[in-house]
Amino acid sequence: MSFADFIRTTVLLCAAAATTLAAVTVLGAAAEHDPGAATIPFVWWAAAAVIGFVLDARGRTLPAIARLLASARSLNDVPEPRPGLIMITRLWPLLIVTLLACVLSIVAPQIPGIASGFAIISALAWRNQYAAVLAVEGRDGVRFYVDRTPFWRVISLSRTPGFKVYRPTQ
Repeated sequence: MSFADFIRTTVLLCAAAATTLAAVTVLGAAAEHDPGAATIPFVWWAAAAVIGFVLDARGRTLPAIARLLASARSLNDVPEPRPGLIMITRLWPLLIVTLLACVLSIVAPQIPGIASGFAIISALAWRNQYAAVLAVEGRDGVRFYVDRTPFWRVISLSRTPGFKVYRPTQ
């Protein structure tokens, strides 16, 4: 799976988790007939959106992604595509937190609301990293792929030859 697609899918899944958790929060508050149970999460969601936009406002590749791209090992062949397996082994914490927060909404509907705010921050802070990775790939003429690694190991990348983007000079 290409690294740019992995980042884009991660952002979409974080946004989907945030939406699911927000819906569970609102449904839980409606079931308890307590409008205050949803008021505090609404304030947190607004603050989380501001935090996410501020973290993304830098407009450049995050240092962690830059280090990951720089440490990619070179390959001549494209690795076997296994997107489902790679997404599960890399994003299992998001799945566990989402499910756990939904279950804990039985105890308190604010719990998924709090978790939703963190998913909002993640989605907004990472939303432009896809374009940054594509820009690096176009500049250097390479493609980055996510390696299949066990879920307990740090993510690693492979670099294969790709197409370099030539821009006309004026």
